[in-house]
Amino acid sequence: MSKRNLLKNPDGNEGLQSWELVRNEGDGWMVQDIPGGCGFDFPGHCKFFATSFRLCLKRQVVNLLNQGFSAEHLDNQPLVKIKDWFSGRTDCGCTYQITVCLLDGNHQVMQRFKPKPITLDPATDNCAWQPMSHTFSDYGPGLRFISFEHGGQDTKFWKGWYGVRVTSSSVEVY
Repeated sequence: MSKRNLLKNPDGNEGLQSWELVRNEGDGWMVQDIPGGCGFDFPGHCKFFATSFRLCLKRQVVNLLNQGFSAEHLDNQPLVKIKDWFSGRTDCGCTYQITVCLLDGNHQVMQRFKPKPITLDPATDNCAWQPMSHTFSDYGPGLRFISFEHGGQDTKFWKGWYGVRVTSSSVEVY
């Protein structure tokens, strides 16, 4: 099967459509235009999701059988590649976190990618767009769903949308 992004609305061009808001605290999620408060362009993209002063997490669960993958193909453990782009603002620190899980038909976790949260401080860090990526392999037969969840918040608890920005998220199965 050819590579294609299995996530819907990965960059906010359709608002928050297709995303389940797991945590929507503070002022919640907001879709903004690039470069916005980030101050950095992202080639080929014009929108991003921004988080607030309390934890904001959003998720999509991809049903691989509904996406046209056969059980046989999935049981052969194709590579699963995920990528996410995140940035901070130049005036406020933020934290970014991501959790991606490969799930079997009963939604039991087969393999999990959950790096430690990343804190960006504009005084010491480059707050330009940066990638977070991972490739899953050797997870065993039975893959049927992929749960992709990400978000964060700002570190100064400022009212508004000063937290981490995310865009161009992707999940691909090879």
